Amino acid sequence: MTKTTQISEEEAYLKDYDATRYQRPNVSVDSVLFTCHKNTLQVLLAKRDSPVQRGHWGLPGGFIDPAADNTLEQCAIRKLKEKTNVTPPYMEQLYSVGNNKRDPRNWSISICYFSLIAYQDCTPGITSVSDAAWFPVENLDKVDLAFDHYEIITTARERIRQKALYSVVPGYALPKEFSLTELQQLYEIIIGKKLGKASFRRRIEQVDILEHTGSKKLDAGRPTAIYQMKPWAKEFNFIRNIEE
Repeated sequence: MTKTTQISEEEAYLKDYDATRYQRPNVSVDSVLFTCHKNTLQVLLAKRDSPVQRGHWGLPGGFIDPAADNTLEQCAIRKLKEKTNVTPPYMEQLYSVGNNKRDPRNWSISICYFSLIAYQDCTPGITSVSDAAWFPVENLDKVDLAFDHYEIITTARERIRQKALYSVVPGYALPKEFSLTELQQLYEIIIGKKLGKASFRRRIEQVDILEHTGSKKLDAGRPTAIYQMKPWAKEFNFIRNIEE
């Protein structure tokens, strides 16, 4: 068989291919968007208006639309914008989950994403949407969550914690300008433990990922320097765990 013949056969096969001959599960994308506010790690949830688990809070997401979405990430960003009016600075794929029990409508697959965003960057968008809100992660056991979204959030929470131990990913949850105290507090919120002030600042200064803005503000009654991340800083990984 020549290559030309093989291509022609494939084209003919695809022309008459009928995907509806096969049973298909529901395929959706769900996003876990974290921020830090009032010294707590918070997650963005949307209230469901569908007949299935109506009134429960769930991760902003939805079914993939082949006509609108060229990629999974594009679908994740589209659904976030539709349901919460928030567009995150980046998205990272978490994992995929699927079985015949997670959704009563059908065999269901969800590709899950997660991200961090500065509270100040998304507040205007959130306040314009009546059925979207931030919830402290530590209080989620008191919230009526939809489907298996509690397990998805728990997995994303641990992934964020692990990334904070060796990277500058917490920087995504900061405003553009911040103090070293605010940066350390953010790491402590995400990691879930206190860090030594002297050792933390030494580690940050050694890797040269910050630049001084030339501004200062009061911190505990004392003027403190204000910094911003260097352009490449958010891609940086520490050689050693930040706790060490």
